[in-house]
Amino acid sequence: MAAKEMYDYLSTITADYSATTLVVTPDKILTEEGEKNQVIYIGDDGSEERISLDDDSIFHVTLQWGRITASDAGTILDFFHDVGKANGLVRSFQWGHPSDGHIYVARFASALPRAWSGGSTYHQISQVKLKVLGRIADA
Repeated sequence: MAAKEMYDYLSTITADYSATTLVVTPDKILTEEGEKNQVIYIGDDGSEERISLDDDSIFHVTLQWGRITASDAGTILDFFHDVGKANGLVRSFQWGHPSDGHIYVARFASALPRAWSGGSTYHQISQVKLKVLGRIADA
């Protein structure tokens, strides 16, 4: 079977913020989760009713930066907090996937935890979850 990636299942869309792409390579992609908008109702008799609310695929990616420069940590912080960029969990932006090489449209799906040791020029972002909404067409 041919190799498949998120890109193959997402539609081409436009991000709310597209002036720049968030491309800060994480130490790890902790998870890449795919799901469908489906529900299962279980009756008192154990019977099941399965309903697909949509045929679109939904993806979440969890990233980790164990040791990141203050500059790169600031770039991520700026994307998260700037009201013209992601504005926290509200607006979508372009995100460069470090492994498959595609540009996706994503939105933050979690808080942004940032840590550093006193006086250190390095930071840590332990875990950030992105909801991948779509893709940018390859050139």
